[in-house]
Amino acid sequence: MIGAGKGSFAERWLGLTEGRQSNPAAGARSPLAAHVECSLSDLPMITYHARDAGPYFTSAIYLAKDPDTGVPNLSFHRSMVVSDKELRVRLGSTHDLASYQARAEARGEPLEAALILGASPALFLSACASLPIDDSELDLAGRIAGRTMEMRRCHSIDLEVPTDAQIVVEGRFLPGVRRPEGPFGEFMGNYVEVGDNHVFEVTAVTHQPGAVFNALVCGSTDDLRPLEAVTAARVFRHLRNTVPGVLDVSCRPNVMISIVKIKKQYEGHGKHVLLAALGSYLDYNKVVIVVDDDVDIYNLEDVMWAYLTRGRADTRAMILNDIPGFYRDPMKDHWGRLAIDATMPWGREAEFARKHVPGADEIDLSQYLV
Repeated sequence: MIGAGKGSFAERWLGLTEGRQSNPAAGARSPLAAHVECSLSDLPMITYHARDAGPYFTSAIYLAKDPDTGVPNLSFHRSMVVSDKELRVRLGSTHDLASYQARAEARGEPLEAALILGASPALFLSACASLPIDDSELDLAGRIAGRTMEMRRCHSIDLEVPTDAQIVVEGRFLPGVRRPEGPFGEFMGNYVEVGDNHVFEVTAVTHQPGAVFNALVCGSTDDLRPLEAVTAARVFRHLRNTVPGVLDVSCRPNVMISIVKIKKQYEGHGKHVLLAALGSYLDYNKVVIVVDDDVDIYNLEDVMWAYLTRGRADTRAMILNDIPGFYRDPMKDHWGRLAIDATMPWGREAEFARKHVPGADEIDLSQYLV
């Protein structure tokens, strides 16, 4: 979708996120008549897990503007449906939207926002991005889509949303108000317990005729793959600017791990990469593994094969104690780091060359199977 071709996702993603163009979101406006007004209770109300406090919006993209600069932001935040007029929202402390809300609240003002349910792939992927606070994810969506985004005005708030949004929930975060939200089954596979979180007052709900409601099971492949991809690109950007020889980064099969492929250039190169990677993303780099350029970093079996067969288990692993981890971690369960250099010993590469069967790559098994 992003046009990576034969290159890596990370390289292409950096080209898109570091680009600039004049307001690609400022496209033609569509008439409001095409969008039907309704209530939250007219939408599918999905309670995903056994202990969830109630129905949640999990795939909703929040669109809001920086209260100081007007720069628009896109982001995901779980939202518990309480009534037709109220959502309770968990704003991650490291997200730009949390900063927007805090600054508006300091002035005693509400923060207007729109939830987009059923977005284009370009918008969805842009909402996963982590850009500098003065960069617009709407601009990024335009670069991904390769066209100017067509926008329409909201019905009840001073915001514009993409015309092709299937469903839009308009409203505002109330200043100085927190109410119980949760429990909820989050992306790590466990429940986040009840906490006092932000209150979103719903002022209007609209949808396209025949709209499709997009639901997302947290922790599913649909949820993790985009997050893993953009996290890997963020780690790649830092490494590319810090150490030589970095070819690609993967965060599969879980966003808490970063696997780095390098073209080894000197003795100790792998350890330099490990140290740089550990500082590249303080939330998610719980485990970092560095491998040679012949290893498939999207296959954890191949990665562990490299660690288990290409050197010692002890001297190639580092445990770093008491380093803070994931921002939502009051019990410190994600503190500490494991760093593994799974590259071949320097100067002995010939001893560790992979064996292969001559001509195996040219065999077409379909010619032998009936």
